[in-house]
Amino acid sequence: MTTTMTIRQMCDTFDVTPRTLRFYEAKELLFPLREGQKRLFTRRDRARLTLILRGKRFGFSLEEIRQLLDLYDADDQQETQLQKTYELAQNRLTQMKQQRAELDDAISDLTRQLKWGAERLAKLRVKEDAL
Repeated sequence: MTTTMTIRQMCDTFDVTPRTLRFYEAKELLFPLREGQKRLFTRRDRARLTLILRGKRFGFSLEEIRQLLDLYDADDQQETQLQKTYELAQNRLTQMKQQRAELDDAISDLTRQLKWGAERLAKLRVKEDAL
Protein backbone atom coordinates (compact mmCIF):
# COMPACT_ATOMS: atom_id res chain seq x y z
CA MET A 1 0.00 0.00 0.00
CA THR A 2 1.24 3.50 -0.75
CA THR A 3 2.46 5.66 2.08
CA THR A 4 -0.15 8.36 1.41
CA MET A 5 -3.69 8.39 0.09
CA THR A 6 -5.77 11.15 -1.43
CA ILE A 7 -9.10 12.16 0.03
CA ARG A 8 -10.86 10.20 -2.75
CA GLN A 9 -8.85 7.06 -1.98
CA MET A 10 -9.65 7.44 1.72
CA CYS A 11 -13.35 7.84 0.94
CA ASP A 12 -13.34 4.74 -1.25
CA THR A 13 -11.31 2.66 1.20
CA PHE A 14 -13.26 3.59 4.33
CA ASP A 15 -16.68 4.24 2.77
CA VAL A 16 -16.87 7.78 4.14
CA THR A 17 -17.55 11.14 2.52
CA PRO A 18 -15.03 13.92 1.96
CA ARG A 19 -17.12 15.96 4.37
CA THR A 20 -16.58 13.32 7.07
CA LEU A 21 -12.82 13.43 6.57
CA ARG A 22 -12.78 17.23 6.67
CA PHE A 23 -14.91 17.13 9.82
CA TYR A 24 -12.47 14.80 11.58
CA GLU A 25 -9.62 16.99 10.40
CA ALA A 26 -11.36 20.10 11.77
CA LYS A 27 -11.87 18.27 15.10
CA GLU A 28 -8.12 17.54 15.08
CA LEU A 29 -8.57 13.80 14.96
CA LEU A 30 -6.83 13.46 11.59
CA PHE A 31 -3.78 15.38 10.40
CA PRO A 32 -3.34 14.95 6.64
CA LEU A 33 -0.33 16.41 4.91
CA ARG A 34 -1.02 19.35 2.62
CA GLU A 35 0.29 19.87 -0.87
CA GLY A 36 -1.43 23.06 -1.96
CA GLN A 37 -5.15 22.27 -1.86
CA LYS A 38 -4.49 18.54 -1.84
CA ARG A 39 -4.80 16.51 1.36
CA LEU A 40 -2.59 13.43 1.68
CA PHE A 41 -3.42 10.94 4.39
CA THR A 42 -0.60 8.90 5.94
CA ARG A 43 -0.64 5.40 7.38
CA ARG A 44 -1.07 7.01 10.78
CA ASP A 45 -4.17 8.86 9.53
CA ARG A 46 -5.56 5.59 8.18
CA ALA A 47 -4.98 3.85 11.50
CA ARG A 48 -6.57 6.77 13.35
CA LEU A 49 -9.58 6.75 11.02
CA THR A 50 -10.02 3.02 11.59
CA LEU A 51 -10.11 3.64 15.34
CA ILE A 52 -12.42 6.65 14.96
CA LEU A 53 -14.93 4.68 12.91
CA ARG A 54 -14.77 1.72 15.27
CA GLY A 55 -15.23 4.01 18.26
CA LYS A 56 -18.23 5.70 16.63
CA ARG A 57 -19.73 2.29 15.84
CA PHE A 58 -19.43 1.35 19.50
CA GLY A 59 -21.03 4.61 20.60
CA PHE A 60 -18.00 6.45 21.96
CA SER A 61 -18.17 10.22 21.83
CA LEU A 62 -15.70 12.12 19.68
CA GLU A 63 -14.11 13.48 22.85
CA GLU A 64 -13.60 9.96 24.21
CA ILE A 65 -12.09 8.92 20.87
CA ARG A 66 -9.81 11.97 20.89
CA GLN A 67 -8.59 11.15 24.39
CA LEU A 68 -7.83 7.57 23.41
CA LEU A 69 -6.00 8.64 20.26
CA ASP A 70 -3.99 11.20 22.23
CA LEU A 71 -2.88 8.47 24.63
CA TYR A 72 -1.19 6.68 21.73
CA ASP A 73 1.70 9.09 22.04
CA ALA A 74 2.32 8.20 25.69
CA ASP A 75 5.73 6.58 26.03
CA ASP A 76 4.63 3.33 27.66
CA GLN A 77 4.14 1.03 24.66
CA GLN A 78 0.46 2.01 24.55
CA GLU A 79 -0.27 0.47 27.96
CA THR A 80 -2.08 3.62 29.11
CA GLN A 81 -4.08 3.77 25.87
CA LEU A 82 -4.99 0.11 26.09
CA GLN A 83 -6.00 0.38 29.75
CA LYS A 84 -8.18 3.44 29.14
CA THR A 85 -9.70 1.87 26.02
CA TYR A 86 -10.47 -1.28 27.98
CA GLU A 87 -12.19 0.69 30.76
CA LEU A 88 -14.26 2.75 28.33
CA ALA A 89 -15.19 -0.35 26.35
CA GLN A 90 -16.28 -2.19 29.51
CA ASN A 91 -18.50 0.77 30.47
CA ARG A 92 -19.91 1.04 26.97
CA LEU A 93 -20.67 -2.69 26.84
CA THR A 94 -22.56 -2.41 30.13
CA GLN A 95 -24.57 0.51 28.71
CA MET A 96 -25.30 -1.36 25.49
CA LYS A 97 -26.52 -4.43 27.39
CA GLN A 98 -28.79 -2.21 29.48
CA GLN A 99 -30.14 -0.56 26.34
CA ARG A 100 -30.72 -3.98 24.80
CA ALA A 101 -32.63 -5.12 27.90
CA GLU A 102 -34.77 -1.97 27.76
CA LEU A 103 -35.36 -2.48 24.06
CA ASP A 104 -36.29 -6.15 24.61
CA ASP A 105 -38.84 -5.04 27.24
CA ALA A 106 -40.28 -2.42 24.90
CA ILE A 107 -40.52 -4.96 22.07
CA SER A 108 -42.32 -7.43 24.31
CA ASP A 109 -44.73 -4.76 25.52
CA LEU A 110 -45.43 -3.53 21.99
CA THR A 111 -45.94 -7.11 20.80
CA ARG A 112 -48.52 -7.65 23.55
CA GLN A 113 -50.25 -4.38 22.66
CA LEU A 114 -50.39 -5.32 18.98
CA LYS A 115 -51.83 -8.72 19.85
CA TRP A 116 -54.46 -7.07 22.04
CA GLY A 117 -55.25 -4.59 19.25
CA ALA A 118 -55.57 -7.33 16.65
CA GLU A 119 -57.88 -9.34 18.93
CA ARG A 120 -59.99 -6.26 19.68
CA LEU A 121 -60.28 -5.40 15.97
CA ALA A 122 -61.25 -8.98 15.17
CA LYS A 123 -64.04 -8.89 17.79
CA LEU A 124 -65.32 -5.56 16.48
CA ARG A 125 -65.39 -6.88 12.93
CA VAL A 126 -67.29 -9.99 14.01
CA LYS A 127 -69.85 -7.72 15.72
CA GLU A 128 -70.19 -5.60 12.58
CA ASP A 129 -70.62 -8.67 10.40
CA ALA A 130 -73.38 -9.97 12.70
CA LEU A 131 -75.40 -6.77 12.27
